Amino acid sequence: MPAARESLLDAAFAALEGRPWPRVKMAEVAAAAGVSRQTLYNEFGSKEGLARALVRREADAYLRGVDRALTGAPGAAAPGERLAAAAVWTVRSATENPLVRAVLTGCWNERLPTPVSAAPPVRTPPRGRTSPSGRGSPSGRTAPPGPLPAPGEVLGQARDRAVRLLAGEWPAGAVELPLACDAVARLALSYVVAPAPAADVARMVRTVLG
Repeated sequence: MPAARESLLDAAFAALEGRPWPRVKMAEVAAAAGVSRQTLYNEFGSKEGLARALVRREADAYLRGVDRALTGAPGAAAPGERLAAAAVWTVRSATENPLVRAVLTGCWNERLPTPVSAAPPVRTPPRGRTSPSGRGSPSGRTAPPGPLPAPGEVLGQARDRAVRLLAGEWPAGAVELPLACDAVARLALSYVVAPAPAADVARMVRTVLG
């Protein structure tokens, strides 16, 4: 149920904006999405599965934005300027979205899902039974939540995308593309940790690229 899944993730993200993740209730997420609690458990298996899917979705949305900045439209700015745009997008996304900031920096606070690196599949009890927590779970499906991104993983993916997407256009004689992309990724991360205006980020990228 793709539509239900997206609605549930939207509802979970909205709930997270208003309260810490430990206080977000599965029943409230299901109600806000307009689906049954059974559908929620069918899709994600557990609250942890929901959290992991939410983090992954936000990380993927960030990476799609990196792609947009790096490709642009036909006749777009020079590759160095597009690399600067990707750095600006990185800082802006991390400033506006706490989940993006967490996956980029590895810094998770008490408001966010616990950054467990791995977890076994979660099996919810069959309909009508009671889970170990004492709450009935409406589905018996097994939902193996994937691990949250490791620190540096998503930023590394953004860097690798830059190398791939700019490879055919990078000017001869400039700083080698992999080195340039790595330097810009590190610079962007420093501004994620200590946010700065977009103009400052772009100017520093231009300085790094020479």
